[in-house]
Amino acid sequence: MKNKVIFLAAIAVLSLLLLPSCAKETPQGDESIKIDIVLDWTPNTNHTGLYVAQAKGFFEEEGLEVVIMQPPEGGAEAIVGGGGAEFGIGFQDYLAPNYASNTPMPITAVAAIIQHNTSGIISLKEDGIDRPSKLPGHNYATWNMPIELAIIKKIVEDDGGRFEEIDLVPSTVTDVITALQTDIDSVWVYYAWDGIATKVKGLETNFLNFADYGKELDYYSPVLFVNDDFAKSNPQTVKKVLSAVKKGYEFAIENPEEAAGILLEAAPELDPHIVTESQKWLAGQYIADGPKWGHIDQERWDAFYGWLFENKLIEREIPKGTGFTNEYLPE
Repeated sequence: MKNKVIFLAAIAVLSLLLLPSCAKETPQGDESIKIDIVLDWTPNTNHTGLYVAQAKGFFEEEGLEVVIMQPPEGGAEAIVGGGGAEFGIGFQDYLAPNYASNTPMPITAVAAIIQHNTSGIISLKEDGIDRPSKLPGHNYATWNMPIELAIIKKIVEDDGGRFEEIDLVPSTVTDVITALQTDIDSVWVYYAWDGIATKVKGLETNFLNFADYGKELDYYSPVLFVNDDFAKSNPQTVKKVLSAVKKGYEFAIENPEEAAGILLEAAPELDPHIVTESQKWLAGQYIADGPKWGHIDQERWDAFYGWLFENKLIEREIPKGTGFTNEYLPE
C-alpha cells in the first residue's frame, strides 16, 4: 500500500524550485502539445483509462502527446504542484494537508476517477468481523496515520465498539493475501485491487466499506488533478486532456476485458487474472450513480474536509468548494 506520509516542508521547497517550469506555451500549428501525467503508484486498474486513451489514439485525436509517469518518492502532488508535470493522480485525503496549509501548492482536482470511496477493512470471513464493532479483540495492520486511525475509530465507536480494544500492529502490508493467512486479522485495502485479489486467490472475506458508514467517509479516491498555473494559461488544453481521458474510461466501462489487455501491455508484470477481474468490477464503479464520468459532488467533497477539521486532523478549516472544479469536464 502506498506510503501515506506527506512531507509538506519538502514539498513547499520543491514547489519553489520547480514553479517556473509550469509556464508552458501551447505549440502552434500541427505540433502536438506535450503533457505529463504522474501516477499515484505503480500502474493498476485505477489508471486503465489513461492507458486506453493512449493506446486508442484518444490523446492524439486531441493534438496531445502524453507521457504517463510513475511517481517519485515525494508523490505526484509535489511534482505537479511544483510545475514539473501538468497533471497527477492522488486521493482526496492525501490532498487535505495541502489545502489546509498556509502556503498550499497550486493544484486542483478536475475529475473523479472513481465515483465513490471503495476502500475499507478486509478480513477473513472465519474471523467474524462482519461489522465495525467486531474489530475489537482482533489485530489491525496500521500505518499509524492520524486520518487512518480516526476513520477506524469513528466506524467502530459509531457501531458501539471500543476502539482501544483493537490490537494495532504497526505494519506496512505489501502482500494482503499472505498477511491475512498468517499474523494479520484485518487491513485497510482498496477493494478494486487487493479485495479482488483475495477473491481471485480463493479467500472468503468480509469487507467493511467506509462509504457505507457515513457521507463524510465517501470521499474521492482517486482524482485527477492539474497544476493551477498551467490550467489558467491553457484552459482549452485541460479540456482536451479530460475529453480524451473520459473516452478512455468510458471505453474501459464498455469493454473491460479489452481494456484490461491494454493495461497489461503497458504493465506486463501485473497478474492477468487479477487485472481482468478488477477491470470488470471497476466497470460499474468509475461512474456508478454519478451524472457522468469525472463529476465531483461538492457536498461529499466538503463533508469529508469538514469532518477532518472537526476532528482536529488538519490545522486549518478548508473553505467549502476548495480544491476541485468540474468546469473542465466535457458534457
